[in-house]
Amino acid sequence: MRTYMKTAQITRYSKQIHAEVIETTKPEIQANEVLVQVKEAAVNPLDLMNIDGSVKLIQNYRMPLVLGNELSGVIEAVGSQVTGFEVGDAIYTRLPVPKIGAFAEYVVVSADAIWHLPSNLNFKTGAAAALTGLTAYQALHEELQMKAGQTLFIPGGSGSFGQMAIPLAKAMGLTVIVSGNAQAKSRTLAIGADQYLDYRTENYWDVLSKVDAVIDTLGTSAIAHELAIIKPGGRLLSLKAGPNKQFAVNYGSPKWKQWLFGLAGAKLDRQARQAGVTYGFMFVRASGEQLRDITTVIEANDIVPAVDPKAFSLADVNEALRYVKDGHPQGKVLISF
Repeated sequence: MRTYMKTAQITRYSKQIHAEVIETTKPEIQANEVLVQVKEAAVNPLDLMNIDGSVKLIQNYRMPLVLGNELSGVIEAVGSQVTGFEVGDAIYTRLPVPKIGAFAEYVVVSADAIWHLPSNLNFKTGAAAALTGLTAYQALHEELQMKAGQTLFIPGGSGSFGQMAIPLAKAMGLTVIVSGNAQAKSRTLAIGADQYLDYRTENYWDVLSKVDAVIDTLGTSAIAHELAIIKPGGRLLSLKAGPNKQFAVNYGSPKWKQWLFGLAGAKLDRQARQAGVTYGFMFVRASGEQLRDITTVIEANDIVPAVDPKAFSLADVNEALRYVKDGHPQGKVLISF
């Protein structure tokens, strides 16, 4: 007998927020997959980019597309080849980039993309942890290849990204410097930052010099100042400013995309070269193995991601998306099932 579920999907890329809630057939699993009953789905700026097509050169989705990149939930069925997970297990995940769809009552996901919900988190805080946790982990370990004793600066690092990145960086033995607003100072120092600069009273480019790496969360307007404080041979990794040719090569993009991204990122590469620095851009991917390591750090440091108090259901999906776009959320925005 067929069973149905509700999903929030789009049928075309558009500058308008226009997700529709419809009923679709409940999906069936393959041998290496699990079926998850979604409890909480996080709403991210990435979802807005999936709607307007601004990342379609990185990942072009077939339509209709069920939105949503990040969730927590309970396993309802387990494929015959899956080990380490059982029916009833609470999990969290950043869904694999080619197969998103967290804004749904059920989702099928490869078992190698999930991990057990950290013991100190509930479904709400757990749904807020996977994407930022993986972004921070991949930035530090893979993109920047940071080593103990090195110095990392995160401008604008007082928000949800810094909340995950700082303890992960400290666990690697790094010195971590952050800039942000005055209200976030004590909380950011409490989770391990070694130095905190209030951006309203101090220009970091006047205070800092010769740091090993910078993770940019602010975009192109900040690049020149960020490059100025990095030591020769250091690295700048942006989460926002845009891809370059090296990103396309690393991502396994075809030659025409490498050429296109090379063109788009030429100015950033040139600025970095002139400063004697390497520029990079990243797009976070799914990894259950990395979530396992992240879980250890979350539990050891009792990291609890901030969640916005506003409550949204699947029927409110467009309101939730608009809130992420134009509101001022006090933490991760969630759709509750």
